[in-house]
Amino acid sequence: MDITIEELKERLDKGEALNLIDVREEYEFDEFNIGAKLIPLGELPDRLDEIEALKDQEILIHCRSGARSGRAKEYLESEGYTNVRNVLGGMLAWQAAGY
Repeated sequence: MDITIEELKERLDKGEALNLIDVREEYEFDEFNIGAKLIPLGELPDRLDEIEALKDQEILIHCRSGARSGRAKEYLESEGYTNVRNVLGGMLAWQAAGY
């Protein structure tokens, strides 16, 4: 099940330790980010070892609009990750909400 920006903001505000991955490009991350681990979508297959330990943990993935993170979610699920959630609307929705 995916996650809304509102739910993500609430959990970040509570100080929850989240497995948050940003699959945008580095220049997008540099312009604006919410503290996630940056693994651009195109690099994800080569960097799975960095998140191997999270296979059965909740992983929240975001991008600019939710499209790339949706693809990343599908890919991770195909690799056996069991609890991957896409941040719906991505950083566009996050910024539009004024967070």
